[in-house]
Parts: sequence; structure tokens; C-alpha cells
Amino acid sequence: MKNVRLFSLTALAIAFLTSCASVRVISDYDQQADFNAYKSYAFYKTGIDKAQISDLDKKRILRAIDSELNNRGFVKSEQPDVLISIFTKERERVDVYNNNFGWGWGWGGFYNPWVWGPGWGWGWGNNVSTRTEGSLYIDVIDANTKELVWQGRGVGTLNNTRNIERKKERIREFVSQILKEYPPNTTIALN
Repeated sequence: MKNVRLFSLTALAIAFLTSCASVRVISDYDQQADFNAYKSYAFYKTGIDKAQISDLDKKRILRAIDSELNNRGFVKSEQPDVLISIFTKERERVDVYNNNFGWGWGWGGFYNPWVWGPGWGWGWGNNVSTRTEGSLYIDVIDANTKELVWQGRGVGTLNNTRNIERKKERIREFVSQILKEYPPNTTIALN
């Protein structure tokens, strides 16, 4: 029975940690766009300059996009088929967990003049945690028409870490997960 409980707790902890680390992705696209015609890309500087993140993080994101697109056979070009732009959003998320049981000890007398001296007690309470949740949007714009043809968004917890390698890996994870959706599968299965 102890092994079952230990296994259940371990599985629950792993599920919690992986859910916090995952990137939730959603994408949308123009159904009239011919994604097979898009072979080359360039970055849309005007859009990227508006992203409200550090220039260092912008470079990390753009390098990750370069790597992903190059690995898929897309070519960076001066006369691109599509322009790539990014923007970000960030928000603080507050999680409140109720009914936490706790116990502790302390010194009485300050708040209750009738009780003086050391003591211990137990009770129910709340546990509050905050974390930063961020969204990275990657836009694909037709270079000829200047119209948005695809947009991917990744949402996940940002690991505010001082470890640069971990930060780069987290950015690569965001970009990789988002670009798994590009280009969209526009073929329709015939019955």
C-alpha cells in the first residue's frame, strides 16, 4: 500500500512539474493563402522593434526562429515570400490553494494578553503563489500583400532565471512548440 501511495504522489508531482513547464499553443491561418508557395522569409523589423522585451531576448527568439525554419528547408532572403514578426505579452498569475492544514509553534502574549509563553497550534489556511505567465506570438505575413496569413501563440510559465542557458532553452522550447503548427496542414482528406 505504501508503494502505491508513493507511486501516486510521484506521478502527481511529475504531472504538476511538466504541466508548469509545458507551452500551450494555438494557431490560426488564412484559408486562402497558398502555404506551398512560401519558401523564403525575412524578419519584419518594424514589428519586432515593437515587442516589449529586452533586445537580448529578441535576439534569442529570432535565432530560435532562424534555426527552426532553416531545419525545415526555409531560406532567409532579401526578397522573401513571407515576413516574420513577433510580439509578447506577460502577466502575473496568482494561484490560491485553500484548505492547507498546518501546525507550528510561537510565543503568546502579544496579541492575546491572557496567554503568555511558548505554545503550538494547528489550523487551516491558504497557500498563495505567484508566477509570471508569458505569451509569445509569431506572425507570418505575406511579403507581397502585407497581410497576415498565419499566427501562432505559445503561452507558458516564464522561468525568470539568471541561468542564461536555461533561458535560451526555454525560448527555444517556446519557438519550437509554436512553429510545429507552421505551415498548417491545409490538405483536406477526401472520403
